[in-house]
Amino acid sequence: MSSYSEALVQSTTAPIDGAPGAKPERPAPKAGRRTTVVDGIPVRKKRTLWARIKRDRMMLLLIAPGFLYFVVFHYLPLPGNIVAFENYQPYLGFIESSWAGLDNFTKIFADPTFWQALRNTVVITGLQLVLFFPIPIVLALLLNSIMSGRIRKFVQSVVYLPHFLGWVIIVSIFNQVLGATGVVPHLMELFGMHPFNAMTTPWFFPFLVSMQSAWKDAGWGTIIFLAALMNIDQELYEAAAVDGAGPWQRMRSITIPGIMPVIILLLILNLGSILSVGFEQIVLQRDNVGAGAGEVLDTWVYYNGIQNGQWGPAAAVGLVKGVVGLALVLGANKVAHLFGQEGVYSSGK
Repeated sequence: MSSYSEALVQSTTAPIDGAPGAKPERPAPKAGRRTTVVDGIPVRKKRTLWARIKRDRMMLLLIAPGFLYFVVFHYLPLPGNIVAFENYQPYLGFIESSWAGLDNFTKIFADPTFWQALRNTVVITGLQLVLFFPIPIVLALLLNSIMSGRIRKFVQSVVYLPHFLGWVIIVSIFNQVLGATGVVPHLMELFGMHPFNAMTTPWFFPFLVSMQSAWKDAGWGTIIFLAALMNIDQELYEAAAVDGAGPWQRMRSITIPGIMPVIILLLILNLGSILSVGFEQIVLQRDNVGAGAGEVLDTWVYYNGIQNGQWGPAAAVGLVKGVVGLALVLGANKVAHLFGQEGVYSSGK
């Protein structure tokens, strides 16, 4: 056989890269990586803790302020819950104060003002959960449907602005609109109707604070849902449109399931704070409607614990709030797992 024929046979019978029997070339390890070679295969070594800290130092610096906030204001005060089981006196301290056991809990459960504050808290937070929670979702869906980028940015700026206003300004604005000398009662009087002062009507107080919370924070809450909408694959909408699905069908079959994990997560987190209402918002308006309608657990703790010096019962109320919130989060998360949602954390299965 001629040399030309031998070369032709060798070229046709040589293994092709990627074919069975071929040995693909392994990429050389990148420079700067800690690697070792085992049986001719480069294996990347596990980085030490200090090496990982050095690598992620900029990210760690960014999260450091938030981490320190939670450590200083949430974790370090946890041992102070011992006050709920003591006849605490500030000048004696934790160690010298006498032990009370469960007497503080017995005292608050026997106090009718505590149950009144608890009822008002549940009513207000329940209204906010039913009326306020869906508003950011609807607002995010409406903003996401706006095609013009300029109009969308303008609307976002308008609805986000109240979040940066303090509660003193918010309450003052509502007083100028709904108060006795406000715009709405004045218009009602002009049209021959009996003027309605929403700022001093006890039965309307839960609706009033829910309206204020919705106006202040609904726009800010849409940020999370807009981010969730951006993560939905646009090809799903294109495929649904090709199949003849209308806007409502696409929303029901694609949009809502796409943001459902975020909705479930925020709903569970809101249940955890169901016994907490904005203290500043309530205390600014409590005297307008009286303690019977305006007293909530946060203001009860302030007036009884700080002003009247009942440190033990006030700490007991705070501990009850924490235990109830934890139980609601765990229970709601378990229900989410039963419906196939991940919730706050996965079930580990």
